[in-house]
Amino acid sequence: MEPFVRHTGTFVGYDRANVDTDAIIPARYLKKIERVGFGELLFRDVRYKGDEPVADFPLNRPEMAGATVLVARHNFGCGSSREHAVWAIVQAGFRAVIAPRSGATPGFADIFRNNSYKNGLLPVEVSPEFVEQLFQAATLAEQPRVTIDLQAQQVTAHLPGGDLSESFTVPEGARKMLLEGLDEIGLTLQHADRITAFEEGRREFGTMAAAA
Repeated sequence: MEPFVRHTGTFVGYDRANVDTDAIIPARYLKKIERVGFGELLFRDVRYKGDEPVADFPLNRPEMAGATVLVARHNFGCGSSREHAVWAIVQAGFRAVIAPRSGATPGFADIFRNNSYKNGLLPVEVSPEFVEQLFQAATLAEQPRVTIDLQAQQVTAHLPGGDLSESFTVPEGARKMLLEGLDEIGLTLQHADRITAFEEGRREFGTMAAAA
């Protein structure tokens, strides 16, 4: 995975709460046996009518081409546990998703959040007020931008009226994986020497036991 340390990019807003994984990647595409080609299928059923792009869908606006940060409402990624939803977002070019926590309602569904960490996508949970400012800025600026600093755990929106910053938190284990660009396999392979030593010890013990 590509490490995530500090990223500045254009953000695009999808102004809907409780976006489930079936909306992110429809179930009929889960039959694909390869782990590629999902980016073009992101939001397929709401982004297109037949084969024609829906002109007013945010991701179809010409000025949003190349956006790397998605802004959503609360409980993003709810529904089924399909990891394909995160694959689609990442393969469409997004590095992070920003969503608000509204009272007891989280910005992200738990499984989606964990799948994001495993695939190099940073879920950034902030206040509803901060997200509201982003949605307002998206209507004013052709290419609204944010800077997300995972090292400092701070997101800064570059708004027409000036910069606005807010802190966010990521569990330390997930933060380490993202900063170093490691998935779970890569994290495990950091301990390859200890694993090899353990396996060799087991083989030696097995040989000694058999000889006895």
